[in-house]
Amino acid sequence: MLQLFKPSLHTQRHDFVVDFVRRNNPKKVADLGCGECSLLGKLRFHRQIKLLVGVDQNGAKLRKKMHGLAPLSTDYLQPTFDQLCVQLYQGSVTQKDARFRGFDLVTSIELIEHLPLDDLEPFSKVVFGYMAPQTVIISTPNSEFNPLFPGLSGFRHSDHKFEWTRVEFQSWALNVCSEFGYKAEFTGVGRAPPGQEQRIGFCTQIGVFHRLMVDRDGHMFGDNAEDNYPYTLLYSVTYPSLRDNNILRKFLVSELLCWAEKLKKEWLEKLTDKLEEANPVEKDERGGEYGDIFWTNSPVPQCHTLHRHVSVPLQLLWTCCPKLRELSGSLSNLRQLIVDDPQIKMNRQRSAVILCSLEQGDEDPNDLTDSGYAERSHVEEEH
Repeated sequence: MLQLFKPSLHTQRHDFVVDFVRRNNPKKVADLGCGECSLLGKLRFHRQIKLLVGVDQNGAKLRKKMHGLAPLSTDYLQPTFDQLCVQLYQGSVTQKDARFRGFDLVTSIELIEHLPLDDLEPFSKVVFGYMAPQTVIISTPNSEFNPLFPGLSGFRHSDHKFEWTRVEFQSWALNVCSEFGYKAEFTGVGRAPPGQEQRIGFCTQIGVFHRLMVDRDGHMFGDNAEDNYPYTLLYSVTYPSLRDNNILRKFLVSELLCWAEKLKKEWLEKLTDKLEEANPVEKDERGGEYGDIFWTNSPVPQCHTLHRHVSVPLQLLWTCCPKLRELSGSLSNLRQLIVDDPQIKMNRQRSAVILCSLEQGDEDPNDLTDSGYAERSHVEEEH
């Protein structure tokens, strides 16, 4: 009795592609016969990919699964400089579509056995001759493994038009290489039981095809037929990226307000602890001075609250927050990016962020009006 594969063959096939992507860093990846979009769902987390595209004849299935490729909430909360666009098309892999040219990697996982034998020739011409990607990964069942499946008679799936032995697959692959200028490596996933590896091979056989011919400009040779666009675009989404100035601004504002509130809270706690000391200025372990933060009673047009306010210098925020320094590049750039944001309240000199000392509706349990610290508010305009 043959034991089930662990992990499943489905997972092992996808992991093979994911591992290839991790090692080779392709920028543009297309999955032919993407079906359930599960491979695309894994690849979207590898953000060295800039364009991730899938195509399948079954438009209804794509429409059902496409929203699972949308950005996650974490993509908005923690955007990166990486740029990713995900697209899904309805179309046939035997048709040429110019939008699928120039890819680094094209995958065809368990697809070709669903094609009529007469379609293999146009499939080869489209993928290897017209699309002409740098690398093609094709997987298909190894029929030599089938006798190990209990009760299996015929093909593994009712829609399979053929299932090849290793010799048949490699013969087809080498003919493709000869015609279109590729070299192939053969491997697989789903190991045979011990002692039968050489006789039977892998349950799923895989060919990895590498493009050989390159022109003088470094571009891949391919069919230069007139451009056509028969595929129907069903879904397209661009993931949030810090290269978008609007997203960068929103992220900087969020980061700045978070740090300003953090420093304000720490400062207020130290004020409470140090009320009886003569010199309240405390050195922060990050190298800044809590003494740079002070009360301010100066009018702040954006604030509509009767509570006193706390002034947190931009320079202190810049010093304390590595992300602000990394993403804005300079203090002046940071100021320029946030100055017009309605969430940010600043002093007249645009040198400090002004925060309410308490949340609206709260009462101050430690009124510091007579503590001497309030006097520091009078120096705000000199800072």
